[in-house]
Amino acid sequence: MKYIEVKIKTSQEHLDPLTCILMDMGIAGFAVEDPQDFQALMEKKNSYDWDYIDESLMNYESMEAGLTFYLDDTEDGRETLNQLAALFTDDAPAQEEQGSTKTQEKLGGTETQAASDDRVAPAAKMSWTVVDDSDWKDNWKEYFKPAKLTDRIVIKPSWEAYSAAKDELVIEIDPGMAFGTGTHPTTSLCIKLLEKCLETDLDSVIDVGCGSGILSIAAALLGAKDIAAVDIDPVAVEVTKENVELNGVSSKVRVYEGDLTKGLNEKAEIVVANLMADLVMMLSKDVAAHLTGKAIYISSGILIEKKQIVSAAIEACGFRILEILEEGEWCAIAASYR
Repeated sequence: MKYIEVKIKTSQEHLDPLTCILMDMGIAGFAVEDPQDFQALMEKKNSYDWDYIDESLMNYESMEAGLTFYLDDTEDGRETLNQLAALFTDDAPAQEEQGSTKTQEKLGGTETQAASDDRVAPAAKMSWTVVDDSDWKDNWKEYFKPAKLTDRIVIKPSWEAYSAAKDELVIEIDPGMAFGTGTHPTTSLCIKLLEKCLETDLDSVIDVGCGSGILSIAAALLGAKDIAAVDIDPVAVEVTKENVELNGVSSKVRVYEGDLTKGLNEKAEIVVANLMADLVMMLSKDVAAHLTGKAIYISSGILIEKKQIVSAAIEACGFRILEILEEGEWCAIAASYR
Protein backbone atom coordinates (compact mmCIF):
# COMPACT_ATOMS: atom_id res chain seq x y z
CA MET A 1 0.00 0.00 0.00
CA LYS A 2 1.20 3.50 -0.81
CA TYR A 3 1.31 6.36 1.67
CA ILE A 4 2.24 10.03 1.56
CA GLU A 5 4.94 10.75 4.13
CA VAL A 6 4.68 14.39 5.23
CA LYS A 7 7.34 16.19 7.24
CA ILE A 8 6.88 19.69 8.62
CA LYS A 9 9.81 21.51 10.20
CA THR A 10 9.28 24.55 12.38
CA SER A 11 10.61 26.26 15.50
CA GLN A 12 10.12 24.69 18.93
CA GLU A 13 7.69 27.41 20.05
CA HIS A 14 5.50 26.74 17.01
CA LEU A 15 5.08 23.01 17.62
CA ASP A 16 1.93 23.35 19.75
CA PRO A 17 0.09 25.69 17.33
CA LEU A 18 1.09 23.40 14.48
CA THR A 19 -0.27 20.28 16.19
CA CYS A 20 -3.55 22.10 16.93
CA ILE A 21 -3.95 23.01 13.24
CA LEU A 22 -3.30 19.41 12.18
CA MET A 23 -5.75 18.01 14.72
CA ASP A 24 -8.39 20.48 13.48
CA MET A 25 -7.84 18.93 10.04
CA GLY A 26 -8.40 15.44 11.44
CA ILE A 27 -4.72 14.47 11.51
CA ALA A 28 -4.19 12.99 14.97
CA GLY A 29 -1.37 10.49 14.53
CA PHE A 30 2.03 12.10 14.19
CA ALA A 31 5.55 11.77 15.56
CA VAL A 32 6.89 14.96 17.15
CA GLU A 33 10.58 15.82 17.22
CA ASP A 34 11.13 18.32 20.02
CA PRO A 35 14.71 19.13 21.07
CA GLN A 36 13.44 19.84 24.59
CA ASP A 37 12.29 16.22 24.89
CA PHE A 38 15.81 15.04 24.11
CA GLN A 39 17.24 17.55 26.57
CA ALA A 40 14.97 16.13 29.30
CA LEU A 41 16.06 12.62 28.32
CA MET A 42 19.74 13.56 28.53
CA GLU A 43 19.24 15.07 31.98
CA LYS A 44 18.14 11.59 33.15
CA LYS A 45 15.97 12.75 36.02
CA ASN A 46 15.32 9.11 36.96
CA SER A 47 18.33 6.84 37.38
CA TYR A 48 16.54 4.07 35.50
CA ASP A 49 15.66 6.18 32.43
CA TRP A 50 18.47 4.67 30.36
CA ASP A 51 21.74 2.78 30.67
CA TYR A 52 22.99 3.09 27.11
CA ILE A 53 22.27 5.80 24.56
CA ASP A 54 23.30 6.09 20.92
CA GLU A 55 25.92 8.75 20.29
CA SER A 56 23.79 10.24 17.50
CA LEU A 57 21.36 11.52 20.14
CA MET A 58 24.08 13.59 21.75
CA ASN A 59 23.67 16.21 19.01
CA TYR A 60 20.10 17.08 19.97
CA GLU A 61 20.97 20.79 20.29
CA SER A 62 21.29 21.02 16.50
CA MET A 63 18.02 19.15 15.94
CA GLU A 64 15.30 20.98 14.04
CA ALA A 65 11.87 20.81 15.65
CA GLY A 66 9.07 19.31 13.60
CA LEU A 67 6.76 16.38 13.08
CA THR A 68 6.08 13.53 10.69
CA PHE A 69 2.80 11.89 9.72
CA TYR A 70 1.32 9.74 6.95
CA LEU A 71 -1.66 10.17 4.67
CA ASP A 72 -3.23 7.46 2.56
CA ASP A 73 -2.29 7.93 -1.09
CA THR A 74 -5.95 8.23 -2.07
CA GLU A 75 -8.21 11.01 -3.30
CA ASP A 76 -8.98 12.01 0.30
CA GLY A 77 -5.32 11.90 1.26
CA ARG A 78 -4.36 14.06 -1.73
CA GLU A 79 -7.09 16.55 -0.84
CA THR A 80 -5.67 16.85 2.68
CA LEU A 81 -2.21 17.30 1.19
CA ASN A 82 -3.57 20.12 -0.99
CA GLN A 83 -5.00 21.82 2.10
CA LEU A 84 -1.65 21.53 3.84
CA ALA A 85 0.09 22.92 0.77
CA ALA A 86 -2.18 25.95 0.91
CA LEU A 87 -0.97 26.55 4.46
CA PHE A 88 2.71 25.77 4.22
CA THR A 89 3.76 25.96 0.56
CA ASP A 90 3.30 28.33 -2.35
CA ASP A 91 1.66 25.83 -4.66
CA ALA A 92 -0.36 22.64 -4.56
CA PRO A 93 1.50 19.33 -4.83
CA ALA A 94 1.82 17.60 -8.13
CA GLN A 95 1.34 13.86 -8.35
CA GLU A 96 4.72 12.78 -6.97
CA GLU A 97 6.38 9.61 -8.15
CA GLN A 98 7.26 7.02 -5.52
CA GLY A 99 10.49 7.93 -3.78
CA SER A 100 10.55 11.54 -5.00
CA THR A 101 10.32 14.41 -2.54
CA LYS A 102 8.62 17.79 -2.81
CA THR A 103 9.81 20.54 -0.49
CA GLN A 104 8.56 24.09 -0.16
CA GLU A 105 8.81 26.77 2.50
CA LYS A 106 6.27 29.35 3.52
CA LEU A 107 6.52 31.91 6.29
CA GLY A 108 3.77 32.34 8.85
CA GLY A 109 1.17 35.07 8.69
CA THR A 110 -1.19 33.54 6.14
CA GLU A 111 -4.70 33.02 7.42
CA THR A 112 -5.67 29.37 7.12
CA GLN A 113 -8.98 28.37 5.60
CA ALA A 114 -8.40 24.73 6.52
CA ALA A 115 -8.32 25.30 10.27
CA SER A 116 -11.77 25.67 11.76
CA ASP A 117 -10.92 28.58 14.06
CA ASP A 118 -8.95 30.73 11.56
CA ARG A 119 -5.62 30.18 13.29
CA VAL A 120 -2.58 31.63 11.59
CA ALA A 121 -0.20 28.98 10.25
CA PRO A 122 3.19 29.24 11.95
CA ALA A 123 6.43 29.61 10.02
CA ALA A 124 7.21 26.16 8.69
CA LYS A 125 8.82 24.13 5.93
CA MET A 126 6.91 21.16 4.58
CA SER A 127 8.08 18.25 2.46
CA TRP A 128 6.35 15.13 1.28
CA THR A 129 7.12 11.92 -0.56
CA VAL A 130 5.15 8.87 -1.67
CA VAL A 131 6.31 5.65 -0.06
CA ASP A 132 5.24 2.04 -0.52
CA ASP A 133 5.12 0.04 2.71
CA SER A 134 6.15 -3.07 0.78
CA ASP A 135 9.55 -1.39 0.35
CA TRP A 136 10.28 -1.31 4.07
CA LYS A 137 7.84 -3.26 6.21
CA ASP A 138 9.61 -6.59 5.68
CA ASN A 139 13.11 -5.40 4.79
CA TRP A 140 14.40 -5.85 8.36
CA LYS A 141 13.67 -9.56 8.10
CA GLU A 142 16.65 -10.13 5.83
CA TYR A 143 18.92 -9.29 8.77
CA PHE A 144 17.29 -11.77 11.18
CA LYS A 145 18.73 -15.21 10.45
CA PRO A 146 18.97 -18.39 12.55
CA ALA A 147 21.56 -17.89 15.29
CA LYS A 148 23.09 -20.26 17.82
CA LEU A 149 22.88 -18.56 21.21
CA THR A 150 24.43 -21.37 23.27
CA ASP A 151 25.68 -24.90 22.65
CA ARG A 152 22.09 -26.12 22.76
CA ILE A 153 19.79 -23.19 21.99
CA VAL A 154 19.22 -21.93 18.46
CA ILE A 155 16.86 -19.07 17.70
CA LYS A 156 15.29 -18.64 14.30
CA PRO A 157 12.65 -16.39 12.75
CA SER A 158 9.33 -18.03 11.96
CA TRP A 159 9.81 -17.42 8.23
CA GLU A 160 13.21 -19.18 7.98
CA ALA A 161 13.79 -22.90 7.54
CA TYR A 162 16.36 -24.59 9.79
CA SER A 163 17.49 -28.19 10.24
CA ALA A 164 18.45 -28.72 13.87
CA ALA A 165 21.54 -30.73 14.67
CA LYS A 166 21.53 -33.41 17.33
CA ASP A 167 20.86 -32.00 20.82
CA GLU A 168 19.95 -28.54 19.48
CA LEU A 169 16.79 -26.92 20.80
CA VAL A 170 15.21 -24.46 18.38
CA ILE A 171 13.20 -21.42 19.43
CA GLU A 172 11.01 -20.11 16.63
CA ILE A 173 10.29 -16.45 17.15
CA ASP A 174 8.19 -13.75 15.56
CA PRO A 175 9.43 -10.57 17.27
CA GLY A 176 6.26 -8.62 16.61
CA MET A 177 6.00 -4.97 17.72
CA ALA A 178 9.81 -4.70 18.02
CA PHE A 179 10.26 -6.61 21.29
CA GLY A 180 13.51 -8.16 20.16
CA THR A 181 14.85 -11.10 18.20
CA GLY A 182 16.80 -12.65 21.07
CA THR A 183 20.20 -12.26 19.44
CA HIS A 184 21.41 -9.54 21.81
CA PRO A 185 24.23 -10.62 24.18
CA THR A 186 22.09 -9.96 27.26
CA THR A 187 19.62 -12.64 26.10
CA SER A 188 22.25 -15.26 25.27
CA LEU A 189 23.98 -14.62 28.63
CA CYS A 190 20.70 -15.22 30.48
CA ILE A 191 20.08 -18.44 28.56
CA LYS A 192 23.59 -19.70 29.34
CA LEU A 193 22.96 -19.19 33.05
CA LEU A 194 19.51 -20.78 32.75
CA GLU A 195 21.08 -23.83 31.11
CA LYS A 196 23.42 -24.31 34.07
CA CYS A 197 20.64 -23.93 36.63
CA LEU A 198 18.22 -26.23 34.83
CA GLU A 199 20.83 -28.97 34.54
CA THR A 200 20.16 -29.52 38.23
CA ASP A 201 16.76 -30.32 39.69
CA LEU A 202 15.40 -26.75 39.46
CA ASP A 203 12.22 -26.68 37.41
CA SER A 204 10.23 -23.47 38.07
CA VAL A 205 10.98 -20.01 36.63
CA ILE A 206 9.59 -16.49 36.74
CA ASP A 207 10.57 -14.44 33.68
CA VAL A 208 10.28 -10.77 34.70
CA GLY A 209 9.84 -8.38 31.77
CA CYS A 210 9.30 -11.22 29.33
CA GLY A 211 9.21 -9.08 26.15
CA SER A 212 8.97 -11.56 23.28
CA GLY A 213 8.96 -14.53 25.66
CA ILE A 214 12.34 -15.87 24.52
CA LEU A 215 13.67 -16.66 27.99
CA SER A 216 10.42 -18.36 29.01
CA ILE A 217 10.44 -20.53 25.89
CA ALA A 218 14.12 -21.38 26.41
CA ALA A 219 13.41 -22.39 30.02
CA ALA A 220 10.57 -24.66 28.87
CA LEU A 221 12.72 -26.31 26.20
CA LEU A 222 15.54 -26.77 28.73
CA GLY A 223 13.27 -28.73 31.06
CA ALA A 224 11.52 -26.28 33.39
CA LYS A 225 8.03 -27.53 34.16
CA ASP A 226 6.38 -24.33 35.37
CA ILE A 227 7.19 -20.87 33.99
CA ALA A 228 5.45 -17.60 34.71
CA ALA A 229 6.11 -14.97 32.01
CA VAL A 230 5.27 -11.53 33.36
CA ASP A 231 5.43 -8.07 31.83
CA ILE A 232 3.92 -4.68 32.67
CA ASP A 233 3.33 -4.02 28.94
CA PRO A 234 0.09 -5.58 27.64
CA VAL A 235 1.46 -5.68 24.08
CA ALA A 236 4.49 -7.67 25.25
CA VAL A 237 2.12 -10.07 27.00
CA GLU A 238 0.23 -10.68 23.75
CA VAL A 239 3.44 -11.14 21.74
CA THR A 240 4.74 -13.63 24.33
CA LYS A 241 1.46 -15.58 24.25
CA GLU A 242 1.74 -15.88 20.46
CA ASN A 243 5.36 -17.05 20.60
CA VAL A 244 4.67 -19.52 23.40
CA GLU A 245 1.89 -21.03 21.31
CA LEU A 246 4.11 -21.03 18.22
CA ASN A 247 6.74 -23.09 20.07
CA GLY A 248 4.27 -25.55 21.56
CA VAL A 249 5.09 -24.81 25.21
CA SER A 250 1.80 -23.25 26.33
CA SER A 251 1.26 -26.16 28.75
CA LYS A 252 4.36 -25.05 30.67
CA VAL A 253 4.28 -21.25 30.32
CA ARG A 254 1.68 -18.99 31.93
CA VAL A 255 1.73 -15.47 30.50
CA TYR A 256 0.11 -12.45 32.10
CA GLU A 257 0.41 -8.74 32.78
CA GLY A 258 1.88 -7.92 36.18
CA ASP A 259 4.57 -6.23 38.25
CA LEU A 260 6.81 -8.30 40.52
CA THR A 261 7.08 -5.36 42.93
CA LYS A 262 3.31 -4.87 43.28
CA GLY A 263 1.36 -7.71 44.77
CA LEU A 264 2.45 -10.60 42.56
CA ASN A 265 1.99 -13.93 44.38
CA GLU A 266 4.23 -16.07 42.18
CA LYS A 267 7.05 -18.15 43.67
CA ALA A 268 9.71 -20.08 41.75
CA GLU A 269 13.17 -21.55 42.17
CA ILE A 270 14.58 -19.19 39.52
CA VAL A 271 13.76 -15.56 38.83
CA VAL A 272 15.30 -14.22 35.61
CA ALA A 273 15.22 -10.52 34.77
CA ASN A 274 16.79 -9.21 31.55
CA LEU A 275 16.18 -5.50 32.10
CA MET A 276 18.82 -2.82 32.73
CA ALA A 277 21.20 -2.10 35.60
CA ASP A 278 19.11 0.38 37.57
CA LEU A 279 15.93 -1.65 37.20
CA VAL A 280 17.77 -4.80 38.29
CA MET A 281 18.94 -3.00 41.44
CA MET A 282 15.42 -1.70 42.13
CA LEU A 283 13.95 -5.17 41.62
CA SER A 284 16.49 -7.00 43.78
CA LYS A 285 14.91 -6.07 47.11
CA ASP A 286 11.62 -7.70 46.02
CA VAL A 287 12.99 -10.84 44.36
CA ALA A 288 13.64 -12.85 47.52
CA ALA A 289 9.94 -12.87 48.41
CA HIS A 290 9.26 -14.69 45.12
CA LEU A 291 12.00 -17.33 45.44
CA THR A 292 11.74 -20.80 46.87
CA GLY A 293 13.93 -23.92 47.00
CA LYS A 294 17.50 -23.26 45.86
CA ALA A 295 16.47 -19.67 45.06
CA ILE A 296 18.51 -18.44 42.08
CA TYR A 297 18.30 -14.88 40.78
CA ILE A 298 19.57 -14.30 37.22
CA SER A 299 19.82 -10.71 36.01
CA SER A 300 21.13 -9.12 32.84
CA GLY A 301 20.90 -6.01 30.69
CA ILE A 302 23.87 -4.76 32.72
CA LEU A 303 26.77 -2.85 31.20
CA ILE A 304 30.13 -4.21 32.41
CA GLU A 305 31.01 -0.76 33.73
CA LYS A 306 28.09 -1.17 36.18
CA LYS A 307 28.93 -4.75 37.14
CA GLN A 308 30.37 -3.89 40.57
CA ILE A 309 27.62 -1.50 41.66
CA VAL A 310 24.88 -3.94 40.58
CA SER A 311 26.62 -6.87 42.29
CA ALA A 312 26.92 -4.85 45.48
CA ALA A 313 23.22 -3.92 45.36
CA ILE A 314 22.23 -7.56 44.87
CA GLU A 315 24.44 -8.69 47.76
CA ALA A 316 22.98 -5.96 49.97
CA CYS A 317 19.58 -7.62 49.48
CA GLY A 318 20.83 -10.90 50.97
CA PHE A 319 22.12 -12.66 47.87
CA ARG A 320 25.46 -14.36 47.23
CA ILE A 321 26.98 -13.90 43.76
CA LEU A 322 27.53 -17.27 42.11
CA GLU A 323 28.77 -16.32 38.66
CA ILE A 324 29.11 -13.38 36.31
CA LEU A 325 29.22 -13.97 32.56
CA GLU A 326 30.41 -11.30 30.13
CA GLU A 327 30.02 -10.77 26.40
CA GLY A 328 31.07 -7.59 24.62
CA GLU A 329 30.13 -4.67 26.85
CA TRP A 330 27.38 -6.59 28.68
CA CYS A 331 27.22 -8.97 31.62
CA ALA A 332 24.74 -11.24 33.42
CA ILE A 333 24.80 -12.15 37.10
CA ALA A 334 23.63 -15.34 38.82
CA ALA A 335 23.10 -15.12 42.57
CA SER A 336 21.62 -17.40 45.26
CA TYR A 337 19.59 -16.26 48.22
CA ARG A 338 21.41 -16.91 51.47
